[in-house]
Amino acid sequence: MAVSLRQIRYFVATAEQGQITQAASALSISQSAITTSIKELEEIVGAELFSRSPQGMELTPIGRQFLFHAYDILNKVEEATSLRVPAGDVEGSLTLAATYTVIGYFLPNHLERLKRHYPRLKIQLFELTREAIEEGLLSNRYDIAVLLTSNVQNPDLTMETLIGSRRRLWVPSKHRLLQRESVSLQDVATEPYIMLTVDEAAHTSLKYWNKTAFQPNVVLRTSSVEAVRSMVANGQGVAILSDMVLRPWSLEGRRIETIVLSDPVPAMDIGLAWRRNIEFTPAMEVFRSYFRQAFYIPTLR
Repeated sequence: MAVSLRQIRYFVATAEQGQITQAASALSISQSAITTSIKELEEIVGAELFSRSPQGMELTPIGRQFLFHAYDILNKVEEATSLRVPAGDVEGSLTLAATYTVIGYFLPNHLERLKRHYPRLKIQLFELTREAIEEGLLSNRYDIAVLLTSNVQNPDLTMETLIGSRRRLWVPSKHRLLQRESVSLQDVATEPYIMLTVDEAAHTSLKYWNKTAFQPNVVLRTSSVEAVRSMVANGQGVAILSDMVLRPWSLEGRRIETIVLSDPVPAMDIGLAWRRNIEFTPAMEVFRSYFRQAFYIPTLR
């Protein structure tokens, strides 16, 4: 019996969400469809991929190995089917600026694809803060940037958002809030909070906290996403971060669960930015066209 892409997608969604109910909601399908699909997949593999408990679905050691291969399969399928950028003879150079989060969790795969499709296009990459990127775009030191567009306010820049990454509450496995039907920022305010500071994350989070009567009980401020991951997984606190930086396990192999909050929490928007009214070079056009095709954005300017 062959493994289907549907089974792999349902398996990955369940592994990432940690609960069949949340996976079904994320995929807009029934819980029974996921349950059946996972059982079929386990029969094919010949081993249990999840340990079931009232708290949710936790990957077994074999399940973790299978998840590694599942990600690889889905990435290959996406690469083969969703992006049809023809190899071209475009040549030239592009000075590209990006923020820490973008370089760490978003850009590498896209840069590799661009290199294969346009081998004669030279991209010089710079990691900078948002303020430095804005100043560099306006002074023509950089052609274009990939950054958190939700943080940019400068009217002299044009932005094009590519993707919005939902922010959720991160908690350790078996945390008491996982038992709640609904969790609000008021509930989070009673927990020790790990505050990420890189890429203005602290400033962004306080904007939605300040719309409530509550504040996070910050016990640690850190610029390291991995520090947040480990602290949360080891029960030292909770955090609200985007799905883009989410990985279900800490470096110690401990599980992180997520909760969608009942209060409105804005997504982390990632996209392109350039100086308003600038004349696009062929290299800039290729770069922008690639991302528009990758994220199904209309080609009208």
